[in-house]
Amino acid sequence: MTFSWADFHTAEPELAGTVQGRFQAYRHHVLATLRADGSPRVTGLEVDFRFGEMWLGMMPNSRKALDLMRDQRFAIQANPGPGTDMDGGDARVSGRAVEETDTSVIARFIEEVQPPQPFHLFRVDLTEVVRTYVEGEELVVQAWRPGRPVRTIRRGNDSAPREE
Repeated sequence: MTFSWADFHTAEPELAGTVQGRFQAYRHHVLATLRADGSPRVTGLEVDFRFGEMWLGMMPNSRKALDLMRDQRFAIQANPGPGTDMDGGDARVSGRAVEETDTSVIARFIEEVQPPQPFHLFRVDLTEVVRTYVEGEELVVQAWRPGRPVRTIRRGNDSAPREE
């Protein structure tokens, strides 16, 4: 079963809105893919939210695109922004990147986004969304997986982690 950004937003609208806001606050983010030998590759990337989906676009035959065409698994971390305040916290998304082949979807994307061409376009199939932030003296981790409610874990400097 696949889980689109719209599915996530329906299941957990508050967390989805916060995470999307973190990604939309800055243009460039960090993508992790798997090389052919299984080692990690980390590269810069732009993301787009459109048509109820999270999209990853990239240059044709780039290493990251080739990685995803061979092994769809990925993780992407939102740009934390300048300084150390990390307004809104840290946001990460993991899943499978499914290359879009529907010419009508690609044409619609081109019409709205006007990306440099040619390009690869991947639709995100979510497997996990995580937001980490500081609230008062506590580190708070919110984690969502398809079909489950958000798990919230809080940890203070002098206390063991506790789940809400």
